[in-house]
Parts: sequence; structure tokens; C-alpha cells
Amino acid sequence: MTAEALDYYRPPAADALGLIRICASDSAITEIDFVTAREATPHPSGLTDLARAQLADYFAGTRHTFELPLAPDGTDFQRRVWAALATIPYGETRCYAEIAEQLHCRGGQRAVGAANGRNPIAIVVPCHRVIGSDGRLTGYAGGIGRKQWLLAHEAGEVPFELG
Repeated sequence: MTAEALDYYRPPAADALGLIRICASDSAITEIDFVTAREATPHPSGLTDLARAQLADYFAGTRHTFELPLAPDGTDFQRRVWAALATIPYGETRCYAEIAEQLHCRGGQRAVGAANGRNPIAIVVPCHRVIGSDGRLTGYAGGIGRKQWLLAHEAGEVPFELG
């Protein structure tokens, strides 16, 4: 985790999700990830402040899209997958096969799943909106409980505590 700016955010109405780390370069958000504790002293910037504000709006239910400059570190294929994830509307889901087909990579579900699992910008690049073709929730780097919580939040259901 190398960043010029670092800050943390704890969703006020979503204690079950825990702490979120936000990293940024001088021009873009480079990481938003769930962490268990503050690993370093925060040194925020205008970009991390903007991300915190937009995350607060998301968790308040007033923001459905994010307007942040993003610069995730990954391969060309990973960045293509992450760009496709960003097109999934709030409150909707897609399966891995649909993302693969969107990328003209028929049969590439496993590759899409691997890229999805390496998404460094949680929530904003909504990898939690990708599910199995049978409708089951599949792996999530932040944990299945968080994925369930985020999907329930977007569905307007009362969020539950993680077990």
C-alpha cells in the first residue's frame, strides 16, 4: 500500500462493515478497502476527503453513483473488468458470465472472477454486485457477509449485523 494520501472511514450506520481504508495519489483514488484496524497514521487529501463524503452519501442512501477519479493498479484485463463492473447499476447484479460476454470474452468467467477478486477499489467499483450464474453469492474479498450487507443496503432492506 503506497499512497500519497491515506485516510479511514467508518460507515456510521453500518458498524458491521468495519473500517474502510482510502488511498490516493495526487490525482486519483488508488484503493478503497476494508481493514480491521488503522495500519498507519492518516494523512488525508482533498481526494480522500471527497471519497469519504461520497461514501457517507452512499451509506446514507442518497448516492447511487460515484464521481471520483480512479487509478486502480492492475493488468489491462483487470482494468477492463473493473470498468465493466462500474457499469452495473446500483441495486442490480450481474453474473460472471455476463461480464465476460460484455468484454467479448465468452467462457471467461473464471478470468473475470479472478480480476473481480483483485479489485482494489471496493464499493465504488462495485464488485459486490457480481454473483454466480445460479444467483448464489460467491466469493468477495471483503467477505461474504459484507457482500450480503451491501446488496441488502442497495435493495433498500434493513441492513443486518454480520455474524
